[in-house]
Amino acid sequence: MLLDGINRIRAYHHKDGHDHHHPHPGDGPVETRSSGTREIKVVRRVLDANEIMAEANRERFAAQNIFVLNLMSSPGSGKTTTLEKTLRHLMRDYRCAVIVGDICTTADADRLAASGAPVVQINTDEFGGDCHLAAHVIEKALGGLDLAAIDILIVENIGNLVCPAEFDIGEDKRAVILSVTEGEDKPLKYPLMFRECDAALLNKIDLLPYLEDFDVKLAADNIRQIHPGIPVFETSAKTEEGFEGWLDWLRDSAKEKLG
Repeated sequence: MLLDGINRIRAYHHKDGHDHHHPHPGDGPVETRSSGTREIKVVRRVLDANEIMAEANRERFAAQNIFVLNLMSSPGSGKTTTLEKTLRHLMRDYRCAVIVGDICTTADADRLAASGAPVVQINTDEFGGDCHLAAHVIEKALGGLDLAAIDILIVENIGNLVCPAEFDIGEDKRAVILSVTEGEDKPLKYPLMFRECDAALLNKIDLLPYLEDFDVKLAADNIRQIHPGIPVFETSAKTEEGFEGWLDWLRDSAKEKLG
């Protein structure tokens, strides 16, 4: 029943390939003159199905005492490099694993596997080229992991500042990475992502000397305008500058669940 609903909405999304205009939880009512009521019902059915599976994932993670982080960003933000460096530190104290989402290729998964952490790759071209990871896809990926041997599971979501924020996958915390090369206005343009996340990283600060017009304070202020009180860490995945605060937040978040 769950996959039947998902497949029906995929048929609606992907008639001519992925167009990034499909309905999501944050988009508000979706309606057309000819078939709006039917479309709304289908969207609600799929979102309800995702919530059911997300809750099942959450219960499974809780039963295995696994802390789950959903890491999101736009493409090119330094997400994979940040995760590589993060794993290097976390794996001194925790048993870590990674689920990597991408539309195609295994490049990121291959890089992260070098850390020694178990890695499961999800290519969403098998699911219609979706621009996000949904709960049922995560559930399927768990079959490739020994959950009894994991303390921290990090999901590297697909590069996109819109869709991934709208789908609960059963995670405990969410973090978003914004590169200084993307501009200070991105939190205002994509507010749902920053509203839904528990922490934000302002990455690639090693490039600031070459970006005369970028205002770090304004970027952080814009993030907190959308999400008051959210921790914002100024980091460089290349040099690991600013990583201490990020790692402390992540360890503290994991300890809340793991004890």
